[in-house]
Amino acid sequence: MMQVFAPGCALLLHKPRLAEALRSFLNQAAECIPEHLTCCRHEPGLPAGTRIINVCAGCDRRYRELYEGITTISLWEILAKSGGFPFPDYGGQSMTILDACPTRTEARVHRAVRVLLTRMNIQLVEPKHTRAMGRCCGDSFYGTLPVATVKQQMHKRAVEMPCEDVVVYCVSCLKAMHIGGKQPRYLVDLLFGEDTPIGTFEPDAWHGQLQACIDAH
Repeated sequence: MMQVFAPGCALLLHKPRLAEALRSFLNQAAECIPEHLTCCRHEPGLPAGTRIINVCAGCDRRYRELYEGITTISLWEILAKSGGFPFPDYGGQSMTILDACPTRTEARVHRAVRVLLTRMNIQLVEPKHTRAMGRCCGDSFYGTLPVATVKQQMHKRAVEMPCEDVVVYCVSCLKAMHIGGKQPRYLVDLLFGEDTPIGTFEPDAWHGQLQACIDAH
């Protein structure tokens, strides 16, 4: 089975060096897993039977649903079964979690992410609406509602989070939780023991960056 690693546009904008670090880990077992940089919104041009290892929840859903003959697995699922990743120890720090909308039907992803948090010694405090019952961070409303209303939705969702530190595995969720007044902790950053920089976060500017990356890939 052919496998490729798709870091996704958002991670490439956030910290491209960590995308490369993840690919290097995947290739430690003497495999040669190439990087797939074609955005999930474009025809992937991969042979039938290819499995795409993804980081972005939106990529997971689009590759899985839109392109015949392509299967997906999240990086989180692979790391959850890994015996070789050097997980940092967060000393039992309490954090809550915001599950990404595209994973709402994907219990496999929810389970894997929580395994990773346990292996990093993070004490997870689940919000009321979580996993299959999770609510959108507010970003999905961008483009259909005025930006001010989108930001209101982000504040509304952030208030539901029982801890200040909110684990996210979607970069747009990261922006939304910052706008909502919480401290987002992006899962890739957590895995490498790094802080989560916010970067560009205003909805128009962030989606402009994303669109430019989509167009370029």
